[in-house]
Amino acid sequence: MVEDPDGDHDARVCVGVITGAHGLHGLVRVRPFTDVAEDVAAYGPVQSEDGTRSFTLDVRNRTGKGQILVQIEGVGDRNAAEALKGAQLYVARDRLPSPEEDEFYHADLLGLDVVTAEGKALGIVHALHDFGGGEMLEIVDAGGRLGTVSFTRAAVPDIDLAARRVTVDGDAVLWSGGEPEESAESGDSGPGGGVDG
Repeated sequence: MVEDPDGDHDARVCVGVITGAHGLHGLVRVRPFTDVAEDVAAYGPVQSEDGTRSFTLDVRNRTGKGQILVQIEGVGDRNAAEALKGAQLYVARDRLPSPEEDEFYHADLLGLDVVTAEGKALGIVHALHDFGGGEMLEIVDAGGRLGTVSFTRAAVPDIDLAARRVTVDGDAVLWSGGEPEESAESGDSGPGGGVDG
């Protein structure tokens, strides 16, 4: 699976992000968003978020922290490597393999409606994060409030890409500042309603 934090999932998919420099000779640490860490370099040159730069990657090693060490062609010293910190690495979506049945790219989830098993609308998928304790699905409700839920089968029992819907255990969602606000019109906080996807 790969992420697309920018939401431009029709054309490109983010396969990793440069988290910093390593050593003196231009190596960078990359947090890959691919199932197999080394695959971040398997789809040919990657592009910067704005598409103005292209990078040829050579994976050198794993760091043991879910990251890999990468040599980028043309980056030969620590200063050049440090200048790339935070750069997101994108590939054209058509260069990626098609997901298997019951599999998906994280980019495919962004903007999907989020509902409970009872059908109560909670918002839309805003992002996916992994801070080291497991993946988290981030939801934004109609009022702009953020919620998170552990991205596990128990907390997210169903993903229906055709219906553009993710079903979550409503009790497992942690909202910033409490429960989502109720919509004055419908009595529930449905997706859309002014929320930019």
